[in-house]
Amino acid sequence: MLKSLQMKLVLILMLLVISVMAVVGIFLVNSVTAYNISDFKQQMADFFALRGGEVETGLRACDGDPQAMTQVMEAYAGGLGLDDHRNFYILDGRTGEFLASSQGRDETPFRELTPNMTAAMGGRTGQEITALAPYFDVALPLDGGAYVLAVVDDKGELDELTWTMFTILLRSLMFGLAVAAMLSFILAKTITNPVENLTKTADRIAAGDFSQRPQEESADEIGALTRTFNDMANVLESTLAEVNGERNKLNTLFMYMAEGMVAFGKNGRILHMNPAAQRMLGLEFGPELTYTQVFPNMEIEEADLAEDGKCIEIDYAANKRILKIFLTLFGGADSENGGIMAVMHDVTEQTKLDSSRREFVANVSHELRTPLTNVKGYTETLLDAGDDIDPQSRRDFLQVIYNESDRMTHIVKDLLTLSQLDYGRMDLRLAELPVEMIVANITSAMMIEAKNQGLTLETSFQRPLPNILADQARLEQVIANVISNAVKYNRSGGRVEVSAFSEGGQVAVRVKDTGIGIPQEDIPRLFERFYRVDKARSRERGGTGLGLAIAKEIVEQHNGTIEVESQLDQGTVVTIRIPAAPAPEEEA
Repeated sequence: MLKSLQMKLVLILMLLVISVMAVVGIFLVNSVTAYNISDFKQQMADFFALRGGEVETGLRACDGDPQAMTQVMEAYAGGLGLDDHRNFYILDGRTGEFLASSQGRDETPFRELTPNMTAAMGGRTGQEITALAPYFDVALPLDGGAYVLAVVDDKGELDELTWTMFTILLRSLMFGLAVAAMLSFILAKTITNPVENLTKTADRIAAGDFSQRPQEESADEIGALTRTFNDMANVLESTLAEVNGERNKLNTLFMYMAEGMVAFGKNGRILHMNPAAQRMLGLEFGPELTYTQVFPNMEIEEADLAEDGKCIEIDYAANKRILKIFLTLFGGADSENGGIMAVMHDVTEQTKLDSSRREFVANVSHELRTPLTNVKGYTETLLDAGDDIDPQSRRDFLQVIYNESDRMTHIVKDLLTLSQLDYGRMDLRLAELPVEMIVANITSAMMIEAKNQGLTLETSFQRPLPNILADQARLEQVIANVISNAVKYNRSGGRVEVSAFSEGGQVAVRVKDTGIGIPQEDIPRLFERFYRVDKARSRERGGTGLGLAIAKEIVEQHNGTIEVESQLDQGTVVTIRIPAAPAPEEEA
């Protein structure tokens, strides 16, 4: 009963009435108390301002006679407002002994001095009053502190007034609660009746009956709720009509998504299979297909799938592809309409990349092992031979050790460069550079090596050449590597031509040689790490198989390209293209 909306509204209104009456009562009591304190203090201040001197003179003339003091004070009873609740007290200013009072000398309600009396005995007027104290009092010293006159009100009138107000408030509260209960029942009915109608209509709609709608009986929030409910029912009806259309959209998504998806029923028969799955598995969908026909080499336990409702991941090879398959139950393990869903990702390329990484590690190990073996072998020979080896042989052995150490240094340096490029840790110091200067410097440095091999090294420039925005050291590394390869893999009496020209907003550096050339099947793999066409000849000439890989990475970081054209036994052409630097803006 208390959980109904009607009873909640009744209780809320009654609690509201009680709260309001309580606040009003507290406010009135505090206001009356504050007024009485203020009135008492003002009355005492006005009296002593007008009659204080007369009272002090009269008391001094009494010469300590209590009866005479009482008679003097009774002459001012009206000004002090003395009555059954308000009395005066005269105390000895030194000892605090009660000398006289309007109640009689021996009839005092105080067993000890009040704080204001104590203050007056100290020579100060005591007029501190607190609302929670059981009395109001004011005390002041007279006759140079010989006497203390105190006026004390026991708050009797205030208590009577407070009780009267409390009685009135209590009666008002009872009447207000009765009226609030009656009105709240009426208000609650006004609110809950439309809500009950809405509930009944909602039950019918939940059962699929959209034929009835609640009537809008008011223009307030309940009416707005009714209108909103009717709108919701209309939307729900149209939404249910659109479910089939949405199902068709989901089927379309299922058919054309990139991941392969296959669903099997409890009996192992295939339910759905999208085209992506057909391409991956090389199968045509047919209702006669079963789980064992689709995945002939994959056996799983249903208990593994049901555990914690999680899917299991399996690597599977089919149709010359490597697939990562995620298997999970759908529809619940105990549902007759449930089954197994398989989602397939083609990870063939990723697997190839992993294989390339493993091959790279193997190549690094092999490249470092060969020079280390040579260094170790020649070093052991020198150590074993001692002084028995002739100086020329010793020098030859040391030269081999030096060359192999230098070769390892180049390999490690190239590997560090590739690592920086891979992880984006190589900071390019870009600046506007003239290509002609870079090419000229490199060809001058390579001229001696070319002459030693009986080669002709020539340069040509198509002027004017625009500058490029590049890192000079890195670009020199690329061009030097390409020219060095053209010199190394050339024939005695051959030529190496280096040219630079502008082409389509780019500056191109072309290195053409008349060397041994490269087979066509090897050209696509030239920029792979550690790949060499003729491994024996490359090692003989100090190659690491990393130069062109590094060159390609550096050129691409400059937003450029590097291309290779070659014919076996006819020579090779390598073209490097770097975007030209933007032209400076002309001043207006």
